[in-house]
Amino acid sequence: MIDTPAIYFSAAVMILARMGSLNALEQHRGNRFWDRWLGGTLPSADTIGRVFSQMELDMIRSLIRNTYSRLKRNKALKRTHGFHVLIVDGHESSSSYLRCCPGCLKRVIHTREGDRIQYYHRNVVAMLSGRDFPLLLDVEEQRQGEDEVSAAFRLMGRVLKNYPRAFDVVVVDGLYLRADFFELVLAHGKHIVAVLKDERRDLMEDVRGLFPLERPLIERRGNTQRMMWDIEGCSSWESLGREVRVVRSVESRTVRRQLSGKTEQQSSEWMWTTTLSPKQASTQAIVSLGHDRWLIENKAINEMVTYWHADHVYRHHPIAICAFWLTLMLVLNLFRAFIYLNIKPQLRHRHSNLYFARLISSGLYDDTLLKIPP
Repeated sequence: MIDTPAIYFSAAVMILARMGSLNALEQHRGNRFWDRWLGGTLPSADTIGRVFSQMELDMIRSLIRNTYSRLKRNKALKRTHGFHVLIVDGHESSSSYLRCCPGCLKRVIHTREGDRIQYYHRNVVAMLSGRDFPLLLDVEEQRQGEDEVSAAFRLMGRVLKNYPRAFDVVVVDGLYLRADFFELVLAHGKHIVAVLKDERRDLMEDVRGLFPLERPLIERRGNTQRMMWDIEGCSSWESLGREVRVVRSVESRTVRRQLSGKTEQQSSEWMWTTTLSPKQASTQAIVSLGHDRWLIENKAINEMVTYWHADHVYRHHPIAICAFWLTLMLVLNLFRAFIYLNIKPQLRHRHSNLYFARLISSGLYDDTLLKIPP
């Protein structure tokens, strides 16, 4: 009889060692490491998958919350731009034409051979943006018949309950530019910064007419120049019932093409809607907060997928998929906290995080019972 903690910590080691699958983990059943770590034999891949499909997700969430609490007590969570920032974004974790489970979403894909039904999973992730390292807080699976924001409502309700003082500002994509989502955030005393990109909105039309009347603030950082406009007191969003502030940034930067060696000018335009007043956050701070939304893509989701096998379906079951995602969040939080709080800066700056992750993985292979015959 193998108890649940032993099964769970076996999966945590698999994720930390970046093995990529339960079958790869099972190849290490003859390793002495498990005797010390588990006090017994490594569970089989089927056993781990079956237990994870029945896992209590709140148990894993409590482990993440305990990690956050300890980091906060140790003053390891630093503000960015004067705020503790929560970033919320959606991610499609898997898709298949052949495999499906009760939690799969469905869509019709038009192909040359005809229409095909594709099954996929999508979730919404909440992450604290820290000055030194991000902290992943929670994830919520999108359900059949609902959109991403509906899943985000459940996620935000749980995050606001479990982490009431963890953040001051919520940063989101333009998909969340909805009155009901803004009201949820404001009702808990938080502020919000959301991308404004829908040309059909009355708010967008009004500020487009006001920008030419305002003198832009010009700032240069490195090879990037920003022209920024800041319009406060916008009342065109009638469904929200309160004034908001809109910040626009037109950015140009010089890039050198690797193949031709020629330099080119690239330009882009960004607009954000926020409830923060100019006294609470300057124009530059809003622009920086708005750009920080990409941290959840670059420092969280993309890294999780590329290096930590986040999109691998270890067990095709809705509870198991969420349980493995939460476990990966816990492992990454502990890994990053160890790197930034326990390794000296000189050594940390000399190597990438992937280097340290490989060192951890090598520990399993060095302790194997396998003996190669002469």
